[in-house]
Order: sequence, then structure tokens, then C-alpha cells
Amino acid sequence: MWYLYGFVLLAGIANAVQAGQNGTLSKGLSQSLTAGLVVVAGTASCILVVGLLTGRLTWPSLDQAIQVPWWAWFGGVMGGGIILAQFFIARQIGAATFLGLFVTAGVITSILLDHFGWVGFDQHRAGLWRILGAILMIGGVALVGLF
Repeated sequence: MWYLYGFVLLAGIANAVQAGQNGTLSKGLSQSLTAGLVVVAGTASCILVVGLLTGRLTWPSLDQAIQVPWWAWFGGVMGGGIILAQFFIARQIGAATFLGLFVTAGVITSILLDHFGWVGFDQHRAGLWRILGAILMIGGVALVGLF
């Protein structure tokens, strides 16, 4: 199971690099929304290829689709919002500040999601050490942003 942590670390590196790539694409095409469609097409192609190669690409039945909570269908919209933030904001505030804010906001939100068991997560209490970790992240992002 240790390899899962390595995969997450690689995804984090890719997330930092992707913000620069997407910003450069957006600037080069002069239309951010066109660049967004290129990024989404690349994402869909990647998922399609991996799904076909692994045999894990199947469409849900109508019963399965109906059983999914309404809010679960909006993850793609949030993904689009992340891409738009990369296009419009990352280049202006810099990679370190952008990703620092992005990750810190995600950690704080995930502590709340875990604590209350929202959006399908198991409950994990937001104890002192988790809260202290979030506060330290806020301080770290402030230092990165200021200097």
C-alpha cells in the first residue's frame, strides 16, 4: 500500500506543474476558455486510455446512476473551477503561493469533511494535532506569500 503515497506525491508534483502548463496554454491561445477545452479533452483522453487498458471503464446502469447522491455529479464542475483558477490566477500570484493556498484550503476543508463525515468520507475527529497542522500550514503559506 506504500505505493499509493508515492502516487499521491506524484499527483501533487503534477498539480504544481499543471498550473504553469495551463497558464502558459491559456496565454498562448489568447482565449482561456479554449485552453480549458483543450485541457478537458486531454483529461478525458487520459481517463479513456487508462480505462480501456485496465478494463475498468463501464457505464453505470440507470439504477446505479439514480442511487448516486445529486451532489456527487458536480465534481467535474469543481474540476473546471480549478482549471479556471489555474488559468486566471496562478501566473499572477506565482506557483508557490497558488499551490500553497490551494493545498492549505484543501487540507482545512478536508479536516472539516473528515470531522463531520460529509460528502461520503468516514468520520475522523478533528483533534488538536490536526487543527495545529492546519494552523501551521496557514503560517507556512503566509511566509511563502510574503517572501
